[in-house]
Amino acid sequence: MIIDLPDTTISKVARQLVSTREEGGAVALGRVLTLIIKSTRHLDEDAIEAANDASREHPMRVIMLVTLPGDEPRLDAQIRVGGDAGASEVIVLRAVGDVARNEEALVTGLLLPDAPVVVWWPDEAPTRPGGSSLGRIAQRRITDTATAPYSPDRLGRLESSYSPGDTDLAWTRLTRWREQLAAVLDQPPYEPVTAVAVRGASTSPSTALLAAWLGLALDLPVDWQYEDPAEWDHGIHSVRLTRTSGDIVLERQSESLALLTQPGQPDHELHLPRRSLRECLAEELRRLDPDVLYGRVISEGWSRLAEPRGSA
Repeated sequence: MIIDLPDTTISKVARQLVSTREEGGAVALGRVLTLIIKSTRHLDEDAIEAANDASREHPMRVIMLVTLPGDEPRLDAQIRVGGDAGASEVIVLRAVGDVARNEEALVTGLLLPDAPVVVWWPDEAPTRPGGSSLGRIAQRRITDTATAPYSPDRLGRLESSYSPGDTDLAWTRLTRWREQLAAVLDQPPYEPVTAVAVRGASTSPSTALLAAWLGLALDLPVDWQYEDPAEWDHGIHSVRLTRTSGDIVLERQSESLALLTQPGQPDHELHLPRRSLRECLAEELRRLDPDVLYGRVISEGWSRLAEPRGSA
């Protein structure tokens, strides 16, 4: 069910939520958190769909807040429940002009009582998420440098603005790579790694984060390099770990398959699909305490990483 509330106020939206629950049986009980999705561009239906899918694992209230410039102050709202909201309640707020200036005031009256708050910026995040008006009321703050406007220092800015509770989906997309590499090193012959090489697309901040994690975990300098876009233009391409007995190479062959090569063993094809937005969001919502490892990678790991050697 979708209820449109044009030219409204937050108090009217809150009253409509109560009325909808009383009339239709929709309840807030069992909602474990409030997820605020903040955009300065447009109504992001992909983000709402990902939140709806993730809500089946984490029942929640979703507030989609879109703030736009304009001369005439106006607030339009929409409430989605039932089949249009997965296992969540979705409140869409479109604030224009002066109404959009106080973001915290727009959402405060709609937060679930005594429930954690997570803020997600699917496009362009504030310079310091933890110091922003929405970031200050949230336990977790999710950004995505893969979708933000490209900047050569985008990961450096994550380092300088980091505060406990921050995370980035470029890091979450690495989970399967980190699991596979850790599993390989947990097998005999248990030799120390003497060299590390990472290759990936220049458009992928995950390439640099993986290099930073490996350098931190193995206490080694990492040779990381961007591929020629004509040969590889999306995501991480390969990781090479050098040991005395030979090289371990994990290389993506396609969107869903990777090839693992190890000394003295047959090659293995591994199912390594690119992670969906829903998967990444659901993973981040499983824990509401600070991600200490991400904090170390974005600060210690990134600061010790040398510049990439350029295009291959």
